[in-house]
Amino acid sequence: MLNGSETKTTSEAIAGTLPFLRRYARAVSGSQKRGDEWVRLCAEVAVGQPELIAGAGDTKHGVFALFHRLHQPFDSLETNGTGTDSVSGRLKESLLEMAPLQRQVLLLSVLEGFTIGEVAHILDIDSETTERSLAEARRELQRVAAVRVLVIEDEALVALDIANTVRGAGHEVVGIAATEKSAVELAKKHSPHLVLADVQLRGSDSGISAVNEITRTMTVPVIFVTAFPERLLTGKGVEPAFVISKPFDSELLRAAIAQALHTVSL
Repeated sequence: MLNGSETKTTSEAIAGTLPFLRRYARAVSGSQKRGDEWVRLCAEVAVGQPELIAGAGDTKHGVFALFHRLHQPFDSLETNGTGTDSVSGRLKESLLEMAPLQRQVLLLSVLEGFTIGEVAHILDIDSETTERSLAEARRELQRVAAVRVLVIEDEALVALDIANTVRGAGHEVVGIAATEKSAVELAKKHSPHLVLADVQLRGSDSGISAVNEITRTMTVPVIFVTAFPERLLTGKGVEPAFVISKPFDSELLRAAIAQALHTVSL
């Protein structure tokens, strides 16, 4: 039986994992609403029965393992209203061909930083299957159709690094914006299929404000690249399709691009 202070510490540790669990659930399901529903269920069970996450090495590992033990909600992705004649249709078709297990392994290892052994435990599969699924997922990423990408970043070296990664993944960079004004203008001019944005821009400019202005007139998935991802993963209101941390890994960014492109709601 946990005493009061132990219960509080455990609850705080669980709460600290939830921004990352929400990020994972939304990315793998392609739906903020559906992902958040399963995270709420997992959080309630974890806080009420903390023994279920014990023995996993750390709280994050235990919570993610519990999440998958409670239910496997992502066996299929919704495709209503999407044809294969459009860019978005081709993207969805490519991503749907990636099996649910491959998506989960890819995101757990590349996005959340779990080891092969930890991923195997979380998904209750063996390490050989985990490694094979990860290799298959990486190969499948290469098949995603090329799209137009707008980069919103005021640090020149970071912007060039992001642009090189985007081009290396086979996509087109339509522009790099360092201010809110230029970001909105480039978006209007090029109608990008994806936006990669920093949170803080030059002076008092905000990447969040730029994205809000852009998404008033077009539906486009957004990936925020920030040093403080937890600030955007609050569970309140509409959030970006994907949030990754600085400094970022190029493989993570490529995986994030592939997943964010199939998310039609921001």
